[in-house]
Amino acid sequence: MHTNLWFWIIFNAGVLSVLAIDLFAFQQKAHRPSMKEAAIWTLIWVLLSLGFGSLVWFLMGPAKAVEFLTGYLVEYSLSVDNIFVFALIFSYFAVPAAYQHRVLFWGILSALVLRGIMIGAGAAFVQTFHWALYFFGAFLLITGAKLLFNRKKVVDIARNPVIRLVRSWISVSDSYHGAHFTIRRDGRRILTPLAMVLIMVEITDVLFAVDSIPAIFGITHDPFIIYTSNVCAVLGLRSLYFLVAGIVHRFVYLKPALAIILSFIGTKMLLADVLHIPTAAALGFIGSVLLTATILSLLIKHRHADAQPVLEPEHDSETVSNP
Repeated sequence: MHTNLWFWIIFNAGVLSVLAIDLFAFQQKAHRPSMKEAAIWTLIWVLLSLGFGSLVWFLMGPAKAVEFLTGYLVEYSLSVDNIFVFALIFSYFAVPAAYQHRVLFWGILSALVLRGIMIGAGAAFVQTFHWALYFFGAFLLITGAKLLFNRKKVVDIARNPVIRLVRSWISVSDSYHGAHFTIRRDGRRILTPLAMVLIMVEITDVLFAVDSIPAIFGITHDPFIIYTSNVCAVLGLRSLYFLVAGIVHRFVYLKPALAIILSFIGTKMLLADVLHIPTAAALGFIGSVLLTATILSLLIKHRHADAQPVLEPEHDSETVSNP
């Protein structure tokens, strides 16, 4: 499947342009976006993604557009799990609210590069070895089962091996220095806690991408559709975080819904040679599962001991102890 090179160039140029406008026109002053601002930007990213889907329909046909929309829906819903971990990271490092947006901006920009590499490698692997689809399908079934039956694990950030490795190699300051990721002290460059937070955000995205990228191969094998749906979902993650971080714990049925979706896609991949499930049918099923989970979460009041909101730091202090 070869997509016109100009499609790749125009899409990436458009993404970089929008990010540049966001960074230099709207985010010059470090601040925590209000709920209204976050809602507006979330709507903008969704509308831009749907607009791109319409462009895919016009240029590549309805089948590709449905593949894009299905992939976008899967990736966007799976990214909600990232939000809970992001909130834990920000709380653990006591990140001043004004700098959280900067961390997510550069974290997501790095994620676009890392996901592009992972998608390229995955596409080459699938095109070379057909049995890779069965491997991905089995992997998604196992992941879905873990989500459905395993109890919620506590994320122990202090024991993260990458963080411990970085600390053993590079000095880290004991306090924040504005929005800087590094500072110069005694003639040498050292990291600030904000850089450690950025590293954790990037690690989190890579770990979640290991689940989400195989899932989209169950929908399409077209690298362009896989890449663009991933990028559109990731771009909207930053504003979505500020919109729902405080209430994400209320969506108690989201994890079972994601487990069902991953298991469905895994089964679809395993049965691809004997049973063809149209992408439009898959889109309808995935949309129904997510809608049902959202409605049930909002209507039914669950009070689990582990379903407590993750508290954001309420202060703007720039001092944090080195864990």
